[in-house]
Amino acid sequence: MAELSFHPAHPPLGVRSIEARILGFDTKWLQLRWILRGAERVVVPPFAGKGRADGLWQTTCFEMFVQPAGEAEGAGYAEFNFSPSERWNAYAFSAPREDMRERALARDAVCTWRGGSDMAIFDAAVPASGLPLPPWRCGFTAVIEEEGGIRSYWALAHGSPAPDFHDPSCFVQEVAAPSGA
Repeated sequence: MAELSFHPAHPPLGVRSIEARILGFDTKWLQLRWILRGAERVVVPPFAGKGRADGLWQTTCFEMFVQPAGEAEGAGYAEFNFSPSERWNAYAFSAPREDMRERALARDAVCTWRGGSDMAIFDAAVPASGLPLPPWRCGFTAVIEEEGGIRSYWALAHGSPAPDFHDPSCFVQEVAAPSGA
């Protein structure tokens, strides 16, 4: 379990903490989980049907950035966006914010939101065939919108004065090859 921190320039309204973890990783799926505490004011996008969508980060959204461990800092990486609306997207970049293009996935990612009065759990599953070859450095992130349009930006690490999840200093989690590989 990895604790995310909010960017100091954008504090949350009521969210007290966010944790992220890899639940499972094998040759078929990568399963992820984010746990929010203080989630009673979180704006949850309504169900929009499974499938790709752009701009998911404009409201509550969970993200993972993956860079092969052998790559130099600032080299190519993949970005995965997951929404409680059940929409998702995947992108590939040749360098931070450069040469953005959709990353192919053999099938849709699976997104599941479960919210309670104080705690919420968000799970995502990504087909392993759409991931870069491990091992990786990755960054777990979240954009959380709360009532009144308040947005906070959560990451394992923040490396700049403004929120920037594409900053390679955010890719701090080491991930090994999947089990059963």
